Amino acid sequence: MFAHRGVRRFVSIQEVQESGVPVHLALGVFDGVHLGHQAVIGRAIQAARERGGWAGVLTFDPNPLRVLAPEKAPARLLASLDHKAEILAPMGVDFLLALPFDRQRAEVEAKAFVLELVDAGAMTLVSGEDWRFGRDRRGSKEMLVELALAKGFDYHAIPPVMVDGERISSTRIRQAVRDGNMDAVELMLGRRYSVRGTVIHGRQLGRQLGFPTANLEPGEEQYPSDGVWAVWAIVEGNRWPAVANLGVRPTVDGQSRQLEVHLMHFDGDLYGKELEVEWVRHLRGEKRFADVAELAEAIEIDRATAAACLGVAPEA
Repeated sequence: MFAHRGVRRFVSIQEVQESGVPVHLALGVFDGVHLGHQAVIGRAIQAARERGGWAGVLTFDPNPLRVLAPEKAPARLLASLDHKAEILAPMGVDFLLALPFDRQRAEVEAKAFVLELVDAGAMTLVSGEDWRFGRDRRGSKEMLVELALAKGFDYHAIPPVMVDGERISSTRIRQAVRDGNMDAVELMLGRRYSVRGTVIHGRQLGRQLGFPTANLEPGEEQYPSDGVWAVWAIVEGNRWPAVANLGVRPTVDGQSRQLEVHLMHFDGDLYGKELEVEWVRHLRGEKRFADVAELAEAIEIDRATAAACLGVAPEA
């Protein structure tokens, strides 16, 4: 077990049992921790406050679809496991149990899985009302209701949360991110969408042009549409207004998709640090300019536009 910025982390049910503390578990994959997920998790937190013990989130790593049906699995995540832990902390979650998911775990019968949780001290289980689990996805709301009566734990099935007449889902959010519709994403997440990455060394062309940028090593999280964006950059707990370029950088013959972020009013070394990029508004698409001088002029305009969008003073 280890802690990640306020949330204990477990990788086995045995670790939960060894804690000796009664637990109240939200069950699911929870990619993105959207408002529907928050409703499930919130009920587990409420149970912990009412009955005592720890509120926990049980999920799987990797996403079970990547093992069971790779062709149907999302290519990109809405939140990495570490990012998920940070989202959960301010909600009041005490621990995150991320069970390694493989073929052996997939073969565990649903009933056996639930009884293992009860033996480990689970007093409350909470899931979405259509959550399926266990071997051949035989586990269901009906099974959990039946086992709760037989074994004496509480079970709560939470209905989906709706936005604009449709249920919120990770798939729906992922498509909105790809489309660059960040207003819709924020409505479904209950917060701005963000991605994380480690700052790596780049070609330093931005610095030569007078606009130093942080180049992010790409992770598994879903990126939006290419182009120039107004964003907030978060590093070591501090928020900086920023302008980001996502794409292949055609003017300088870029070959691979990269994310470069210019932090306004910032003067420091970011190499090797974790940077979180909070997407706010798409300003324009990627464009090939005649030369780097024309590119520099466009960046100056982008920087001023981003500052206005974020409600901050432009850089001098």
